Amino acid sequence: MQALELEDDQYREVRRTVKWLVLQGQLDYASNHLVIPPGEAHATKRRQSSPLVRGIFRLAQAGFGFIRQEGTGEQAAPLEDVFVPEPYVADAFDGDFVEARLVTNRSRSRGGMEGHIERVIKRATRQFSGTFRKSGQENLVLLDGTHLKHPISVGDTRGLPLKNDDKVVVEVVQFPERDGSGGQGVIMEVLGSSKNPAVDTMAVMRQYGLPEEFPEEVMAAAREQADKFDESIPADRRDLTDLLTLTIDPYDARDFDDAISLQEIENDHWRLFVHIADVSHFIPEGSILDQDAKQRATSVYLPDRVVPMIPEIISNHLASLQPDRVRYAKTVEIEFTGGGAVVATQVYNSAIRSDCRLTYEQVDQFLDTPDLMRQKLGDAICDQLQRMHTLAMKLRARRMDQGSLEMDLPEIKIDLDSNGKVRGAHLVVNTESHQVIEEFMLAANQGVATWFDDMKFDFLRRIHPAPERRKLRQLAQFLKDIGIPGDDLENRHAVRRVLKSVKNTPLDYAVNYAVLKATNKAIYGPHREGHYALAMDHYCHFTSPIRRYPDLTIHRMVQKLTEGNKNPSDPMPVLIRLGHHCSDQEKNAEAAERELIRIKLLHHMNKNIGETFEAVVTRVHPDGLYARGIKMPAEGYISIDKLPPDNYRFERKGHRLEGFREGNQFRLGDRVVVKIDKVDMQARELFYGLVSKDRGKGPKHHLKNKAKPATAGTAKKRDRRGGKKKRKH
Repeated sequence: MQALELEDDQYREVRRTVKWLVLQGQLDYASNHLVIPPGEAHATKRRQSSPLVRGIFRLAQAGFGFIRQEGTGEQAAPLEDVFVPEPYVADAFDGDFVEARLVTNRSRSRGGMEGHIERVIKRATRQFSGTFRKSGQENLVLLDGTHLKHPISVGDTRGLPLKNDDKVVVEVVQFPERDGSGGQGVIMEVLGSSKNPAVDTMAVMRQYGLPEEFPEEVMAAAREQADKFDESIPADRRDLTDLLTLTIDPYDARDFDDAISLQEIENDHWRLFVHIADVSHFIPEGSILDQDAKQRATSVYLPDRVVPMIPEIISNHLASLQPDRVRYAKTVEIEFTGGGAVVATQVYNSAIRSDCRLTYEQVDQFLDTPDLMRQKLGDAICDQLQRMHTLAMKLRARRMDQGSLEMDLPEIKIDLDSNGKVRGAHLVVNTESHQVIEEFMLAANQGVATWFDDMKFDFLRRIHPAPERRKLRQLAQFLKDIGIPGDDLENRHAVRRVLKSVKNTPLDYAVNYAVLKATNKAIYGPHREGHYALAMDHYCHFTSPIRRYPDLTIHRMVQKLTEGNKNPSDPMPVLIRLGHHCSDQEKNAEAAERELIRIKLLHHMNKNIGETFEAVVTRVHPDGLYARGIKMPAEGYISIDKLPPDNYRFERKGHRLEGFREGNQFRLGDRVVVKIDKVDMQARELFYGLVSKDRGKGPKHHLKNKAKPATAGTAKKRDRRGGKKKRKH
C-alpha cells in the first residue's frame, strides 16, 4: 500500500480491483500471494507436456475466442470447443486453422477445455479492408475488424490515387508478430475516401467477406426458374385461393414471404393458416442456386442496402406473396382452443392468393382508431384484423405465462437521405402490429418442430441453451448491487419478474443488457436442447426461407415427406456442420450490420461536435462511465476527468462513481446532459463530455436528429426468430 501511495482504508478496494483484473484475464494469481502478468504462471515443462489440439479459431468481439475442433472423417461428429482467453490469442485471426496447447485453469469455473494458441497452420484470408496512412516516408494501413493495435507496412504505393484516410483493400504477405509489429502487405484496391458513405459500406462488405453480386451462372439459373413459372395450380397442392389472406409488412418492403389466414370455427376454436413462400420449389437441392444460397446462408441487412441470400428474381417476384397473384406456399395449419392451446397441426403444400397488402402502420392505426380505418379498408379486412389481434394476444399471454422472456433491447434504425448520408437515428418500437405477426410466426416455427419431433426426425433446430450457473450468479450479484432482488434466477419466471420490474424505468436498458449477456447466443444445430428464452422444447426456423438457409432445409424436409419419403433427415454429422456454418454466417452478418450502423452513427456525431442532448448512464467503470442518448441512440464514453472535480471512488454496490470530497455521484440509470467531445473513427469510439446531471440544465441547442418518428414500421430488417422485427432468438 505504501508503494502505491494509498491509504490503509483503501486496501479492500485494491483487492476488489485486482480480483476484477484477474477475472478480465489481465492478471494471474501466483504462489506466495503474488499477482503477475497473464501467462507467466504456466511453467514451460507443464506446457510442453500438455496435449495439442487443432481446429478453426473463432474470435469474439471482446477479444477472446474458441477453437472448433474437427473430427476425423466426413461423417465424424465435431469435438468440444476449446476456449482461448484474450492474452493467448497470439497472432490468430478469425477463421484461421490453428494449433493450440491445452492448459488447466482453475479459475474457469464453468468447466470445459481451455487452450493457448501455439501457431497458425492456415490463414482463413489474406485480404482485409483498412485505412491508409502516410507516416513520414512510410506507407501504412490500419486493418479494420482485427485485434491488431499496430498498422502494417504496404511499401511503395506510387501510381495509386491515394490520400490519407482513404479506405483500401490489402493483401497481407507477412502477418504481424505476436506483439503486432512487422506486418507487411500490398494494396489491391483503393475504395475511396472514408468520408464517402458508399465507401464505408464497401469497406465493411470487404471486411466481412460479403459478396456484391450474384455470379452470372446463378442469375441464369434464377431466370430459368422465372421462365418456367406460371400461375396454374398443380394437383398436389391444396387450393387455398378462396381463403381471405393478408400480408403485413414494413411500408418499404419489396418481398412478401409470409401471409396469414384465420377462421373462427366450432367450439370457440380457431384455425390459423400461416402461409410461407415456397422457396424450395424454385431452388432445387444441390443446384447452383442452392450451392450459392448455402454458402451465403443468410441475407445481410445493412443500413443502405441488402445483400440477399437468393436472387431478387426469386425473392421479390416468384416467391413474393403479392396481392391478387397465385403463389406457391408451404402452409402450417394450426387449430387452437379458445384459450390458445394447440389442438392439431398440419403442414402441406398450397397455392394462395393474397387479398390485401397491409403495413404495420395501417394495422396500428386500425387498433388505435378502428372506426376510421373501417372506412378505408372495409369490414371484411377489419374483422379479420380484429380476429388476428385477439388470437395473437391470447398466444402472447400464454407464452409469457409459460416463462418466455421478452428482452427489451430495441433495434437502432439509421435514417439516410437520398445521398446515403445519415439524417438521424431512432429506436424501433415493438408495436402490437409487430406482435401479431411475431406470435403467428413463432406458432408456425414451434408447430413444425413439434411435428418433426413427434416423428422422431433429426433436423436443424434453433437452439438457445439455458444460461450457465456462473453467469446467473454474476447476474444476481449485478442486480443485488443496483438494489433489485435477483433470487432463484435459474427459474425463468424469476428472470421475467426482474425484466418486468424495470420496464420503462431508467434501469431498463442496463438490466435488459445484463440479462442478455448472461444468456447464451441462439444457434443452429440438430441436438434437442430447446429454446430457453422462448420457453419452448420444440423450435426451429421455418418462416423465412427467402433470407435464412436453415428455413430452406426445413421446407425441403416437408417436401420430402409430402412426396412419400419416410426418412427425410440428413445424417447428424452433416446437420452439425451445416448448423455451425449457418451460425457462423449469421454471426458474421450481425457483426457487419452492427459495424456499419456504428460507423454511420459516428460519422453523424462527428459532424455535430459540441452539440448537446439528454442521455442515460448505461455502464459505470472505475475510470468513467458510458451514456446512451435518449432520442439519438448512440452510446459514448465519459472519462472520469470530464466529471465535476472530486475524489471519485467506484462503488460496486449501486454501480456508481461516488465523490467523497464534493459529494458528486453518478450511478447506473442516471439522466445526464452530454456534449459530443470527440469521435475516433479508427477505434470506433465516441467520447462525451458532461454538461449537467439534471435534466434540462444544459444549453438549449440540441443535436439535430432528422430521423423519422420511432415507429416499428420503418424497419426493413426482419425478425430473426420468425417475426419481422429484429430479435436475436
